[in-house]
Amino acid sequence: MKTLRSIQTFIFDIVEAAAVVIAGNTYLITHEATPVRTFLVPIAWVIIVVSMLSPYQPLPEVMSTRLRILRNGLNMLNIFCLSFVVSLILSIVMWTGGTTLPSLRQEPLLWVFNTLILALVLTLVFFAGMIRVYLSSEQLALKWRIIGIAVGFLPIVNLIMMFKIIGVVSKELDYENRRLIVNSQRKKEQLCKTRYPLLLVHGVFFRDFKYLNYWGRIPDALIENGATIYYGEHQSAASVADCGVELAKRIEAIVKETGCEKLNVIAHSKGGLDTRYALSKCGADKYVASLTTINTPHRGCEFADYLLNKIPKKEQQLIAQKYNSTFKSLGDEHPDFLKAVTDLTHSACERFNEEIKDIPGILYKSVGSKLNRGTGGRFPLNMSYLLVKYFDGDNDGLVGKEAFPWGSDFTYLTVKGLRGISHGDMIDLNRENIPEFDVREFYINLVHDLKEAGL
Repeated sequence: MKTLRSIQTFIFDIVEAAAVVIAGNTYLITHEATPVRTFLVPIAWVIIVVSMLSPYQPLPEVMSTRLRILRNGLNMLNIFCLSFVVSLILSIVMWTGGTTLPSLRQEPLLWVFNTLILALVLTLVFFAGMIRVYLSSEQLALKWRIIGIAVGFLPIVNLIMMFKIIGVVSKELDYENRRLIVNSQRKKEQLCKTRYPLLLVHGVFFRDFKYLNYWGRIPDALIENGATIYYGEHQSAASVADCGVELAKRIEAIVKETGCEKLNVIAHSKGGLDTRYALSKCGADKYVASLTTINTPHRGCEFADYLLNKIPKKEQQLIAQKYNSTFKSLGDEHPDFLKAVTDLTHSACERFNEEIKDIPGILYKSVGSKLNRGTGGRFPLNMSYLLVKYFDGDNDGLVGKEAFPWGSDFTYLTVKGLRGISHGDMIDLNRENIPEFDVREFYINLVHDLKEAGL
């Protein structure tokens, strides 16, 4: 079926590219009108218009609407490349007089008019493809979009940029559609339909916004595989104790409103400390079956101690004031930037671990990851990586490797090569497909393990 679809796609790309070549070279082809030429040109224009409005869809298999639009755009860009090359060769042949058609050197006005029409047709095809790609691609980074626009009218450079965009989009199309196919095939298995619902707890300096999900594409992937999900909805920055109290109330409210008895908590970064406090000090333990912490600094960050000791108190207060006022307007009731940061220091976490003990009967698991070099992370983790490495060794851009492990099972993640997996990658912050690490599949397997454990 895949081979048949590929052959059909190739044939239709050839037909559409031929239509572009014929329509673009209208003056050249109709210079000496014959019934065949007069018939071909209108047909070519009809094919182009139809392709732009409703491109051919060869045997659609699982593809979502977004991916269909993306594939349409990619097809148009491929047709542009093919028709551009064919038209260039045709023009060279015509200029040298190598055909039965009149030489372009003999009729320069014909060449001028033909070139203008060709440029118009190619431009229409190019933008029809590029607009679709820009609107539907999730992997085409902002920098490539900006560069693409900036060099759009620079010869040669714009072609190089277009090939870069085609490469990125082609990988995205193949990767995402394979995921859709896999999900459709295993939908009945309900891999993530755990006994108890999931509670996703965010880390510091973020909130659970309705239209800007902290966890990226992860929740949708879990839900597609049977999971029931709730969110912590606590403040973005406050002390571990204050956030723990908020989470305990949230956990109790969910359990009582839904009758689910207990929750499986997955907590990222500081959220892991907040949840541990809620379980140990706030009575939430009777409502929680498991706690899986993701890149949580259980033993703190020594670089945070360094920064708090180095940055003058006045500057610290100024930063805190600006942060607190901003996030209060976004929904935090009592944001406290300094307390949140202080509770992440190595010294504070040492004291925390002495006081906060694990609750028997709750499954504690932990996950950590490693950036292989600073440039592997997106801003600002690429800036903090070297500082964290100096104080904490191998790290994810914020937290050192030694701070991650907690509980009965610890998973440490990285990938080969120069990139690695950052603190933000672990929650799909940038919605980026990382070679050798499918973050959505990782969480599906993580939750499936909870299901297999009867939780």
